[in-house]
Amino acid sequence: MRIHDISKTISADMVVYKNKESKKIQRSIVANHAENGYHESRIDMDLHCGTHMDAALHMIDGGATIESLDLSRFLGDCKLFDLTHIEEKIYAKDIARLSITAGDIVLFKTKNSYDTAYNARFVYLEEDAAQWLVDKQIKCLGIDAMSVERDKPGHPAHKILLGASVGLLEDLQLKDVEAGTYFLSALPLKIQGGDASPIRAVLVEW
Repeated sequence: MRIHDISKTISADMVVYKNKESKKIQRSIVANHAENGYHESRIDMDLHCGTHMDAALHMIDGGATIESLDLSRFLGDCKLFDLTHIEEKIYAKDIARLSITAGDIVLFKTKNSYDTAYNARFVYLEEDAAQWLVDKQIKCLGIDAMSVERDKPGHPAHKILLGASVGLLEDLQLKDVEAGTYFLSALPLKIQGGDASPIRAVLVEW
């Protein structure tokens, strides 16, 4: 068995969306061994930083929250597709010939996985591709972009996917993983009323 960790490391200097100061991770020490005999620390972070899962509430008023999601959508066999040839936008025509069927967990590897700094022109999903995936009745989509779409008024791709209860994983790190079939484990924290959650996503190769 081989485990591929496809999660980004959470740290104070990690790359965040649009390099926004408000999204940067804040760490603090509450107690240390020298003064207290034990170590405790705190973390303050946006739930959408790093490798994370969106809940419908993120884009849909009254939508499902993170603790209510069906965990079976994020645990099981998945198909990882290499789309590193795509320059910027993933259209339906780009994925129409892929072997995607109902009930699939689908991961897209793009050039994003090779970025080491924030790239304002990251590869993202156009709404026709989002609708194509919904029509295929997939149960989960994962992508190595910080957001499944970029600067779209109304966030249509998000709403198409989340409105159809498609699981949505963002900011995966797929640089070192080849296209193929794996077992995915990508479970959220059980945050009451959460619109998102950090995840520890791994691919298992038997």
